[in-house]
Amino acid sequence: MTPRILIIAGSDSGGGAGIQADIKTVTMLGGHAMTAITAITAQNTLGVQAVHPVPTDIVLAQILSVVDDLGVDAIKIGMIGSAETASAVAEVLRSLCPREGGDPDWAPAVAGGQARPIPIVFDPVMVATSGSTLADAATIAAFEALMRIATITTPNLPEAEALGGADAIRAHGGAVLLKGGHAEGDTITDTLIAADGTRTDWRDARIDTRHTHGTGCTLASAIATGLGEGLDLPTAITRARRFVRIAMRDAPGFGAGHGPMGHQHVRLDGMARTPMLNQVTLPVGDHHAAFAFYRALGLTPIVDSGGRYARFETGGGATLSIEAADEVDGVTIYLECADLDAVVAAVRAAGGVVDQPRDEPWGWREARAVDPAGNAIRLYQAGEMRRFPPWRLPCPD
Repeated sequence: MTPRILIIAGSDSGGGAGIQADIKTVTMLGGHAMTAITAITAQNTLGVQAVHPVPTDIVLAQILSVVDDLGVDAIKIGMIGSAETASAVAEVLRSLCPREGGDPDWAPAVAGGQARPIPIVFDPVMVATSGSTLADAATIAAFEALMRIATITTPNLPEAEALGGADAIRAHGGAVLLKGGHAEGDTITDTLIAADGTRTDWRDARIDTRHTHGTGCTLASAIATGLGEGLDLPTAITRARRFVRIAMRDAPGFGAGHGPMGHQHVRLDGMARTPMLNQVTLPVGDHHAAFAFYRALGLTPIVDSGGRYARFETGGGATLSIEAADEVDGVTIYLECADLDAVVAAVRAAGGVVDQPRDEPWGWREARAVDPAGNAIRLYQAGEMRRFPPWRLPCPD
């Protein structure tokens, strides 16, 4: 299915955050993005120069127009524009709230005929990456109504503090994803505190980049897309974090300040629910000649190890490796799996031959398989390590 994601947020004229980042994220993850724009901003990588809130009645009209015809599978709320709009949106969406029941005449319609509550992801936007204020005190006070209907609220550390802390947010009944990017240190820890108090941590090395504009918007929209397609909350967060990190690494480098990320490049990085063909290894006898050949084709070398192995990135994001012929047995196809263990179990249940998954020293988790014709298949998970290992070669001139 294609999940229908309604985004209620402000517009970013620079295309790095807000509605623009939301649409890119939902689209790249296979969803259908729909919008209710709450504010128009004049904004670039250096800051926000002007904000024009959209009248509350127009915001509500956008929401109802979408709901009444297309249906909704998940909702993401970002920059809300005004206290009046925050309260009005909360009231309209209350019928979809997982904890407050719903209008029996409306909830089935917005869920495409399925009488189920709609997941709501609330990103309490207060300050842009540049430091510009995007919500006044009255609007922040009105966030309480949105937190009461949210499935999950996703504040960064300063936002959580302004809202009274993670426990105060969770007291409204939903889950909280506390984003740790503003903390000191080389490791970033994001913490999910579920509605029942259960905690789950994700830890990753900090990415050294100034191109972080729109990370919060992107993360929340990615989570909403996952929830809209039926993923559970931890799985949706895991995929969303991976999407954000790879988009940061693929940033185009635009602007003099906090630049936009490279949403458009996150295509083949294990985001799909079904196994994804994104890597092939070929045996070669003459490494130097093969390296020169694939370089001449226009492929980008990203790994070159000891004259026996090299990996290239293609224009579409797939990768191709060459390896010494005495170390590999023919051509090997790699299928990246969102849930490697589940795929391995399914193959075995069907009578297929596949090894137990194992962690490899190059940062991939792999299970070796053989198809009925004897072809070598690798089922694996790599995330950032496929295209962005720490030993990635510098970009060629």
